[in-house]
Amino acid sequence: MMAALLLRRDKKSTAAHLKSDLNRTDNSSGVRQLQELLDSVLNPEKPPADTEALDWCKCLIAGEEGFEEFCKTVRSYDNATLCGLVWTANFVAYRCRTCGISPCMSLCAECFNNGDHTGHDFNMFRSQAGGACDCGDSNVMRETGFCRRHRLRTGENVPSVPRDLLLMSEMVLPRFIICIIQYLRDGYTEPDTSAERDLQKVLQQLEPQITFLEELTKMGGAMRTVLTKILTNQQTFKDLSMGQEENVFAKKNYENYLSALKNSGLVSVEEKAQTGAAEPTRGSETGEDQDGQSIGQRKRVKLSSSTKDPSIMDSLKHKCFLEELLFWTIKYEFPQKMVTFLLNMLPDQDYKITFTKTFVQHYAFIMKTLMKSQESDTMSNRIVHISVQLFSNEDLARHVTEECQLLDIMVTVLLYMMESCLIKSELQDEENSRHVVVNCSEALLKNNTYWPLVSDFINILSHQSVAKKFLEDHSLLMLWMSFVSFFQGMNLNKRELSEHVEFESQTYYAAFAAELEACAQPMWGLLTHCKVKETQEYTKTVVRYCLETLQIWFDAIGFVDELAPNQVTFHLPLHRYYAMFLSKAVKCQGLDLESLLPDQEMLMRIMVHPLQIQASLSEIHSNMWVRNGLQIKGQAMTYVQSHFCNSMIDPDIFLLQVCASRLDPDYFISSVFERFKVVDLLTMASVHQNTALDGEQERPMLEGALTFLVILSSLRIHLGMADDEILRAEMVSQLCMNDRTHSSLLDLIPENPNPKSGIVPGSCSFEEMLSAVADFKAPVFELGGSMQQGMYTPKAEVWEKEFDPIMVILRTVYRRDVQSAMDRYSAFLKQSGMHTTGNPWPPYKERTPLHPCYKGLDRLLHCKTLHIVIFTLLYKIWLDHSNMSEHVLCMVLYLIELGLDNQVEEDKGDEVRPSHCHDSWFPGTNLLSNLHHVINYVRVRVPETAPEVKREREPPASTSAEASNFGQAQVFSLVAERRRKFQEIINRSSTEASQAVRPKSSSTRWVPPGTPPQLVTEILEIHESMLSLLIKLHQKLSAKQNSLSATWLEDMDANPNRHAHGDGITAIERILTKAATRSHQSKRSIQEICGKVFPPVAPKKNSPTAKKTMDKEERRQRARERQQKLLAEFASRQKSFMETAMDVESPDTEAAMDLGASEVKESEVLYDCVICGQSGPSTEDRPTGLVVLLQASSVLGHRCKSDEAKKLPTTDEERIYPADTCGAAHDVRLALMQSFFKDSSCLQSVSIGWDGGVYVQTCGHTLHIDCHKSYMESLRNDQVMQGFSVDKGEFTCPLCRQFANSVLPCRPGRSTEVVSWHMPSNKKTSVLVKEVEDLQEQLGFFPVSTTTESNLSKEMELVIKDIKNTTQRKYMDYGKNPGSPDNDFLFMYSVARTNLELELVHRGGNLCSGGASGAAKRSCLNQLFHVLAMHMRLYSIDSAYNPWTRLTQVAPSRDKMNSRVCLDDERPDVPMLFRDCPSLLIIFVLTMPQPLRKEHFICLVRMLYNLQYTQALAALSAKFSPEERQAWSTSGTLKKNAFNAEKSYEALLSHVITELSKVKTVYDVNTDEPSMVSHINVWSPQSIEYSLQQFCLPYLRLSCLLQHHLYGDNLSGCPEEEEFSGLAGCLGLLDPAPQPSNPMYSASCLDWTVSAFDLMSQWCSEVTGLADTQTLLVQDLQWASPHLLHLPDNYNTIFQYYHKKACTACKKVPKDPALCLVCGTFVCLKGLCCKQHGICECVWHSQHCGAATGIFLLINASVIIIIRGHRFCLWGSVYLDAHGEEDRDLRRGKPLFLCVERYRVLEQQWVSHTFDHINKRWGPHYNGL
Repeated sequence: MMAALLLRRDKKSTAAHLKSDLNRTDNSSGVRQLQELLDSVLNPEKPPADTEALDWCKCLIAGEEGFEEFCKTVRSYDNATLCGLVWTANFVAYRCRTCGISPCMSLCAECFNNGDHTGHDFNMFRSQAGGACDCGDSNVMRETGFCRRHRLRTGENVPSVPRDLLLMSEMVLPRFIICIIQYLRDGYTEPDTSAERDLQKVLQQLEPQITFLEELTKMGGAMRTVLTKILTNQQTFKDLSMGQEENVFAKKNYENYLSALKNSGLVSVEEKAQTGAAEPTRGSETGEDQDGQSIGQRKRVKLSSSTKDPSIMDSLKHKCFLEELLFWTIKYEFPQKMVTFLLNMLPDQDYKITFTKTFVQHYAFIMKTLMKSQESDTMSNRIVHISVQLFSNEDLARHVTEECQLLDIMVTVLLYMMESCLIKSELQDEENSRHVVVNCSEALLKNNTYWPLVSDFINILSHQSVAKKFLEDHSLLMLWMSFVSFFQGMNLNKRELSEHVEFESQTYYAAFAAELEACAQPMWGLLTHCKVKETQEYTKTVVRYCLETLQIWFDAIGFVDELAPNQVTFHLPLHRYYAMFLSKAVKCQGLDLESLLPDQEMLMRIMVHPLQIQASLSEIHSNMWVRNGLQIKGQAMTYVQSHFCNSMIDPDIFLLQVCASRLDPDYFISSVFERFKVVDLLTMASVHQNTALDGEQERPMLEGALTFLVILSSLRIHLGMADDEILRAEMVSQLCMNDRTHSSLLDLIPENPNPKSGIVPGSCSFEEMLSAVADFKAPVFELGGSMQQGMYTPKAEVWEKEFDPIMVILRTVYRRDVQSAMDRYSAFLKQSGMHTTGNPWPPYKERTPLHPCYKGLDRLLHCKTLHIVIFTLLYKIWLDHSNMSEHVLCMVLYLIELGLDNQVEEDKGDEVRPSHCHDSWFPGTNLLSNLHHVINYVRVRVPETAPEVKREREPPASTSAEASNFGQAQVFSLVAERRRKFQEIINRSSTEASQAVRPKSSSTRWVPPGTPPQLVTEILEIHESMLSLLIKLHQKLSAKQNSLSATWLEDMDANPNRHAHGDGITAIERILTKAATRSHQSKRSIQEICGKVFPPVAPKKNSPTAKKTMDKEERRQRARERQQKLLAEFASRQKSFMETAMDVESPDTEAAMDLGASEVKESEVLYDCVICGQSGPSTEDRPTGLVVLLQASSVLGHRCKSDEAKKLPTTDEERIYPADTCGAAHDVRLALMQSFFKDSSCLQSVSIGWDGGVYVQTCGHTLHIDCHKSYMESLRNDQVMQGFSVDKGEFTCPLCRQFANSVLPCRPGRSTEVVSWHMPSNKKTSVLVKEVEDLQEQLGFFPVSTTTESNLSKEMELVIKDIKNTTQRKYMDYGKNPGSPDNDFLFMYSVARTNLELELVHRGGNLCSGGASGAAKRSCLNQLFHVLAMHMRLYSIDSAYNPWTRLTQVAPSRDKMNSRVCLDDERPDVPMLFRDCPSLLIIFVLTMPQPLRKEHFICLVRMLYNLQYTQALAALSAKFSPEERQAWSTSGTLKKNAFNAEKSYEALLSHVITELSKVKTVYDVNTDEPSMVSHINVWSPQSIEYSLQQFCLPYLRLSCLLQHHLYGDNLSGCPEEEEFSGLAGCLGLLDPAPQPSNPMYSASCLDWTVSAFDLMSQWCSEVTGLADTQTLLVQDLQWASPHLLHLPDNYNTIFQYYHKKACTACKKVPKDPALCLVCGTFVCLKGLCCKQHGICECVWHSQHCGAATGIFLLINASVIIIIRGHRFCLWGSVYLDAHGEEDRDLRRGKPLFLCVERYRVLEQQWVSHTFDHINKRWGPHYNGL
């Protein structure tokens, strides 16, 4: 009842009334009234779209003041010290590593710009998942980085909130929130119900309500406190949540909520207690899992029961609004608005803690929902958006770890997740394997669905306190190890032996990503906390569990000691955990290695799988896995790639090094050769059988095995190198492969893959190290226009001392990089003169000493097995056995040298060992003493067919001497050796039983398949030692007998350093020298061997290298001869083709040509056609044309008066005004004229084409027009995607490939150099004037061959059509009636004007430099003029009113003229003084009969100069003040009667002033608008002369250029101050040697044919009848050269202003904003909002601003795109970072600075119209940009 009354009243007064009621001490009636009112207003049965309820809430909360006012008031009580601004994906934020404590720290742009981060390591980034600003939070960042607003502790000085302000909010909001919750309950339907769920719809309806909550959170701390109380108050929730008994709707809601809980697999805690243990819960140990039935082969694995609390996964009880709100947020899959609301509340500390706990409670449920979600990507981002805010804070993380078992929850949920996709492992024993692995093709792994969970886990492990909890909790560690073992052995590869695999799965990347993210990164996270002695226990624990889990794994896969063949997995995370913790223990914690190692047998097992991977890498590179497809190569590459290598290959190699240092070296070496399948190859016999490899695979596999041994024994990354040394080695190896940019180096240097480990790339040590090892090469330009980035290249001393080929081999993803490094190395040696002949070998590098724990590794180099292998290989190489290579020798020598450098103390325990077969080869294990040990006989097993066999059978029955030798012969079998060693170890550790089985396997396994020829045992005589073989190899390599003299060792001592770089010869010498210096015995042996004179090696092998070099020379000679022959043949063919082609053309021209040959030579120009290759003149029938590119250009129109470029606006105050441009000025002038004068006359008095004029350029090549047509046909049929459109007539020049779109016909006949046309005649000017007039008279009946259309004229018409189509209609139609002949006439002569003006611009705006322009060969003005003239002769000039007569004759009587004007109703013609002289000159030249004689041309120039000079005087006089005008007028009048008055500027000036003063209007303007006129205080004669010259210069320049093109006159250069006299002399207006006494020469160029004063009076009188003439008189002809806008130095200035700027059309912020760099217009790239007529804004703008050429800077990408017509291309960026690199798309976000050189290049390409030629990658834009 009450409520009904209240509802009728106006909302504001009701609110005020209720508020006063509630403020009384007894407020019960007020409370009751309010509750009743709310019951009816906030009734959840009303549809949520009804906004009435929302309005009521706003009014009630605000009380009597409006809601906006209320917001302001509450904000004034804001006491928050945190910024907490929440953003969503794609927001631009900043991260400063210098200020951040947590690596996830981020700042909003405002806080960043208000803080001081100069010199810090920061970057800008685009948020992927969303985030929040951390400014003011000292847990996450250092206080020095806070911005000005949050640095002050605002909390202290904020007044406390008055109680009544928020009273209503406290009453109303709980009801509002429960209302929202009820809507959510009501709207939710389960995914499996038949009704299609439309959760989005529910959310859309609730949008206003949730937005209202968001607004409340933004009111600041005071309101957030209120909200926190409501959201976390358990009592309010209890009262409101169940719904009152009588309210049916609320009841139904509540039921819906409970069923949603149930269906989520979540049971409320009470229910669980009731059902008790009757129903087993998930993850407990009772029986099989509910969904554990096996599906196909997949056996689901139960969770181990060691979880602390089995109910982690499924108990939830909601006790407050916050918990239920989060529950629905999850159910509705994290709607953005809800997420933002929940995050906006975080600055409130109480809320933060409660919310974090709630989040952790729901954690399992969140991840379950994520797994089922269809939109897992979006959802992942939103989850991480929340979790990263909560878990980055160490105190909070520790708090929830202790209170809510966060770690247990995470590990359990991870296990639960991976359980959903386990399959049986097929590794080793397929049938009986009990091991399960994840299946990488499941969506969970393929789509990376697990990443939010893993990223949270890594995040909390980065806090020391949390990591310690984890490491102390053994049951958790055990669980974690079982999780890691799911990845052990995943993605197993089986080698395809018969046919190519049908389907190449790409799952391998998912496997690598999973191991890196789920196993390796948490490992790195834990390792960072195991750095000091105090943490020894943790390491021991982890190592112990690793070994236990490994043992379980070996048992599960049934592995004893033999690997199943043809299988490999790259994923051994357990091995890698073990390896990395071992490494840390020894390096940082001072633990003893022995205490952490298992027994020998376990070590042997551990070694097998990593070794298998190394062998498989070799197999893959030897093409043995080629049938498995490309993906197996992908795996081999990913395994060593920079982001993976130190979590994969590095630990593997380290583990193998540990095994090698602890196991018997003979056993280890034989295992390696056996794994690499090259055992059979290691025989002295020249022929052998290999059961495992094909012939062509043997060499790469042998190289692989030796290289691996070298890496194993020389790599020191985990064996004693300090971090700095490692960084240096990594950097050097990357730089040696290629010059690198700074960013690619940062990317290629492996850091601990987890950036949270505190080793952040870009830390100071990186920069210091970089400057120590590399030189910076600044970005340069290549001529082709391709942009170089700033690169780093190794310093010379790095090449000399630090280049380490072994490290390079280890780090190369592509084999070609190794070659590239070697090429660069040899180039350096050649350049520095260290090694100039032949190819150098990889240099040998001294190593860091081994850490004492790993000393055992050196025993590898000092074991007999290796020595036997080395001996065998040296022998085989010396005898040129098959499959030996230089690389093999190189690696063998490397091993010998490593052995010499790393001596082992002799082990005294040796004598005790039982003797075995290898003793007879070498007496001991020391390499140094074994080097000179001579081996006489060797017993080998060879096939009967081998050459050795026959040799042995020849001698008669063996004598006793031979028999005795037999006893001495050595036998060598690697396999037997490995077996025996293994046996010994087993004996020590196991029972007899296992032994009995062993021999059987070994005897059966090595029977080769098939039936090879019978093997027989033969004995070879050797009599060599390693030293003697080395010396023989030295001879062989140097191809000289006795290459080492007996005394060479003595000579060596003098120069110890010469061995550092060189080829194999140097390497052998270096080894011999080392051996000699370290042992007298060796020294003696060497001298002895060198002393003997060697017999020739073997007769059949007559010094093979010599033979090779001979062959080479011979081959080269032959190749040269072949080439010569081919060329000759080709030439003759071409010649005969030419002849036949000419015959076909015209059989009877031959004779004609002979007759007129002599004349032809003299007068006709010959052109070469680049298609058919013929040379000849251009004729009427078969015209030749120039390849040209026609393009519309507005470059001239964009010129301004000042030479300063305009600034790009970067604030709202700055603007660019286009009115002062050349194009605008000319438009205004023409429009003004058209308002006064006759249209046809106006159109001949000015030029157009400043904007949208047609520019013609050529590459200078010519072709027959018919050839061109067939060329276009062939292009049209060509299916290849070209960068141009053939249909639009575009093509590339067949010779130079330059872009073109038309062909300009060349006129037949004379060349420009014909003398007779140049002859200066001595005719008087008056005669010439008459002749010119006569020539013009002829125009009416000039013989245009209209009747007989020749091919030539047809082509000319076509070109004219092309020219017209090049630009848009609006740039052609300036007349009153478009399309009229006058209009056409104007357009045609303006084309000539545009091209002349542009050439002037290209020459720098003047002709001072003289000479032919850079584009002289490319200039086609001569031909263009001819084509235009041909076309213009179709229009006749109205001879009654020919401008020529008005230029040269004084009209008979003035009255007649005036009467004529009055009679005709039409407007007058344009007065001569307003006409543009250059335009007139071009009109005359084009309309007179061609070719024009030079004397007539000069005559034209002179007459027009008179007019130009008079215009200059008139313009000048208009600038005077009235007093000055008076003074000059009188002073000049005195001179009028002097004899040269007509050439005195004073006389002429005064005459002009007098004439123009006759009418008031001309000079009167001054008095009204003084601003119009620039008053120079006093005009001196010099300043007058200067301004007259400046006024006439543009005309002279143009005339001169025209003369140059028409007559081929040279332009002579001159200094700038003498330009006027230079040009005047060139045009013959002035004697070439002006008198030095008279510098005032502008008037002396005049040449009057009639009285100057009369003519001038006539011209002035035309003006005087008109108003508003001043602006037409004072025209400024000087324009500065065109410029692009002036850009700010720092890119951030542009970015901050424009990336948030709203589009002018739709007022939204565009997704891809862009800027026009010509005029500064802000446009949307690809924006649909601004489309006009189906054309997007950038293209539209390019047509209007640049006549289809646009240069745009893309704000969000920092790159520039060029639009040219229908094509576009990415040009590159003019902003580079501190390291000279572009940052396209701002991915790195480093500060960028303007690169002036690049910007200059861009501007120069724009002005010279060369975008099409220089940029190669064009594509069509389809109007979509």
